[in-house]
Amino acid sequence: MQSGVWALQPLVDMSAAEFRAWQALLEERTGVVISEQRRAFLQTNLSARMRELGVADYASYYSQVTNGPRGAVEWSTLLDRLTVQETRFFRHRPSFEVLESYLRERLAQGLQRPLELWSVGCSSGEEPYSLAISAAEVLRDTEQPEHFGVTGTDISLNALSKARDGQYGARKLEQMDTDLCQRYFATQADGRFKVVPSLAARVCCAKLNVLELAKAPMSGMDVIFCQNLLIYFRRWRRREILNRLAERLAPGGLLVVGVGEVVGWQHPELLPVADERVLAFTRKG
Repeated sequence: MQSGVWALQPLVDMSAAEFRAWQALLEERTGVVISEQRRAFLQTNLSARMRELGVADYASYYSQVTNGPRGAVEWSTLLDRLTVQETRFFRHRPSFEVLESYLRERLAQGLQRPLELWSVGCSSGEEPYSLAISAAEVLRDTEQPEHFGVTGTDISLNALSKARDGQYGARKLEQMDTDLCQRYFATQADGRFKVVPSLAARVCCAKLNVLELAKAPMSGMDVIFCQNLLIYFRRWRRREILNRLAERLAPGGLLVVGVGEVVGWQHPELLPVADERVLAFTRKG
């Protein structure tokens, strides 16, 4: 069959058993739960990839992504389709106001070492660069303006590639003040905006599956942002992830979570931040 004709062929509907199999595979490997309400999302993304490969049914494709080294490569490609998150700079402004207030307090106490910040589920880089801009602004007029580093982690290699590239359309920067845009971005010939080298040098992005936080090398972090990520996981898994992140905070460190993403979670070493606009905690000590 010619490829053009093939692309027009509607795929058969996913059976209940096939949907459950794909649900289980995604949750087992990533922790992400695809609810019945997102069945169409799963089917659309699977079928688009299957058309590209010329695979006619979901069972055959399932076998392909779960079989051997070639399956692992295909799984990575598919994962990029299924974990795309829409984000932008300074997405939840109150969280960054709490961050900047916290950093100013730390600065007033005197910095003994560079500040370490971590964006968990960094997607295409908007959050880690926002963290870097906040830190750069707080430290800008000090003797150590570059006394910080930001790590962004994500499961998607495609998202990480975009984060490292550091180029964004104007819509992504809508929440930012004009002076910050001018200070930290260079306008490109195509109208996009590229993070300036001095800021990009302070940001490192790496692949990490949050189910494998126990193996993550990060420790003693001053700030951890985990926003718009936990909503994709079961409640018990959210608490497990947060417990792991709490262990990675330095004494006195700040953990910021998406508002409403977890309810009733407490940790013996953490104290809630007294600001009803955010869900944030500081580690004792």
